[in-house]
Amino acid sequence: MCFIVCAFSLFPLCQRCFSPPSMAAWDLSIILEDLGPDTPPITLSVSSDLHVGGVIIKLVEKTQMKRDWSDYALWWEQKQQWLLRTAWTLEKYGIHADARLLFIPQHKPLKLGLPSGMTLKVWASFSSPVFQAVMTICRILNIRHPEELSLLRPLEEKKKKKDKDKVGEIYDLTGVRPAKGTQPVSLYNDVPAHFADSAEMEAIYKMLSVTQTQPAPEIITKQYRPSSVVDKAHINGRWLDSSRCLRQQGVQENDLLWLRFKYYSFCDIEPKYDAVRLTQLYEQARWAILLEDIDCTEEEMMLFGALQYHIGKVSQSEPERMSTNAAMENLESALQSLEVKMEGGSSSASDMLVRHTKQIHLPKKLTLKGYKQYWFKFQDTSISYFKSKEESVGEPIQQINLKGGEVAPDVNVASQKFLIRLLIPSPEGMNEVYLRCENEQQYAHWMAGCLLASKGKSLADSSFQSEIQSIRSFLAVQKTNSGSSSHTLASDESMNTHSLVSPRYHKKYKPKQLTPRILEAYQNISQLSMTDAMMRFLQTWQALPDFGISYVVVRFKGSRKDEVLGIASNRLIRIDLGVGDVVKTWRYNNMKQWNVNWDIRQVAIEFEGNVNVAFSCVTADCKIVHEFIGGYIFMSTRSREKSGTLNEELFHKLTGGHEAL
Repeated sequence: MCFIVCAFSLFPLCQRCFSPPSMAAWDLSIILEDLGPDTPPITLSVSSDLHVGGVIIKLVEKTQMKRDWSDYALWWEQKQQWLLRTAWTLEKYGIHADARLLFIPQHKPLKLGLPSGMTLKVWASFSSPVFQAVMTICRILNIRHPEELSLLRPLEEKKKKKDKDKVGEIYDLTGVRPAKGTQPVSLYNDVPAHFADSAEMEAIYKMLSVTQTQPAPEIITKQYRPSSVVDKAHINGRWLDSSRCLRQQGVQENDLLWLRFKYYSFCDIEPKYDAVRLTQLYEQARWAILLEDIDCTEEEMMLFGALQYHIGKVSQSEPERMSTNAAMENLESALQSLEVKMEGGSSSASDMLVRHTKQIHLPKKLTLKGYKQYWFKFQDTSISYFKSKEESVGEPIQQINLKGGEVAPDVNVASQKFLIRLLIPSPEGMNEVYLRCENEQQYAHWMAGCLLASKGKSLADSSFQSEIQSIRSFLAVQKTNSGSSSHTLASDESMNTHSLVSPRYHKKYKPKQLTPRILEAYQNISQLSMTDAMMRFLQTWQALPDFGISYVVVRFKGSRKDEVLGIASNRLIRIDLGVGDVVKTWRYNNMKQWNVNWDIRQVAIEFEGNVNVAFSCVTADCKIVHEFIGGYIFMSTRSREKSGTLNEELFHKLTGGHEAL
């Protein structure tokens, strides 16, 4: 007992004996940019246990300048790091007397190039991650789902001397401050409240939400056009890192960056709330077509030209409100539902698809040769095929399970080509299958069935008829009527055909040859509203075989040559660089894990079935590929988010890696 008392009595003494001595003072120099480049730094006497907030207080007191310092923070030049944790001490940050510190604003003006070609000047955060900066920019512009967009370094253009000082009009929005909160924001006469302060601001917002006039042919030809998949890969190397701030990536005040849709996975586009978002997405799609960033057939190009012509015509003659009357929306929905019920009453879905003679092709390469005819049966989420109708009661040659697969159209109504492209999951990757239908009606039913089956739904699902209607509407746009009305429209001299098609057709056809072909396609969409025409343009764009694929040149582990990695919303595609053939396809839902070895800059992915893939990146940093994969996986989780709020923490967890810290 005596020993214990002695031990306790000695404890306070030990505390006093081992208490640390007071920290020695030393000088810290801080540069205040606002005082000018020639002004010497301000020197403060500090100690290592002084927290960053205390340094800022000392600095402000010594300047004796009365102003709002709330947006200012310390930037550590050597480490390229903001000192935003004001409770941390200098010792915890590892700051010594040789540190070069700047006291600068966290927000500065930034020039922003939009898909429509407009250039804005906005007030952007240079201290928060790019992901947060984009969220704020989208809140200013009233663009929902900012996670779909990001910032891109612009392409370097070779300018002539006479164009050196020529700058396009820049619309200043640095004074616009939106109210904090989630979208959609409140609209007054179709204009957000933070744009309603003046007629000038309202005019700028309406320019953002209305499509621009058709560009002159010479402007299209002067724009950069990727001539190969390698060129497209180099463009994707320009995306900014979403986990790091603008200043960390070398972006300076008043620099120009492009705001673009990065992830081709668009969530619930509603014209009532998405006026700017829909317009800018249409503009990005339009330039992708005009600059041949995505391949399409000649018939599809004529349709895109007709839709552009119609949208431009309607926007000039009758500026349309994007918002629609709720009662009309309900009425149209009710009529559509009634139409589906009336049409579907005569026969069941199973009767339509149980038996059909169709042709199938299982290609090893991307070619459309080698079709064979078989007897097909569609049951639940699988397709079975047999040599003949008589043998369909026995075992099939093969049963294809469509659940978890991918279904894409390959259609040309004019030439009566109705193909269904299937990508079927397998342990080795994705197997590619083509189904050829005999006619439009058969195609609509089978395509609808395949789409439902890929989602795990049977033909008994209530959405089967609505899928058929949607497919028929898509086919109707491609139809060309050569009636007498085409001759009436052929006299329309307001159409500048070379503004509606890519430069390839400028050389191939004269305007007089293009006009009747575009007008033939125009007749099928001439009654559409501007909003519906823009939505139809986007739907047709998304139906292209190469839609939504971002390319990166990589070197796979164990390979001696460069190859191309295509990154889509639901899969990775290995492409032979020399031939252009698809070598292998892997789906994200078969992915067990993926990670990056940051030391050797190598991406490693493990799929089900003990399939392991590793590669290094040639035309982009591996962080960009890591972001694409994680970003698309994040996009797939949004349908389960009921609150409508963005799970920013999950996005950084999926896209950031350890570098997000």
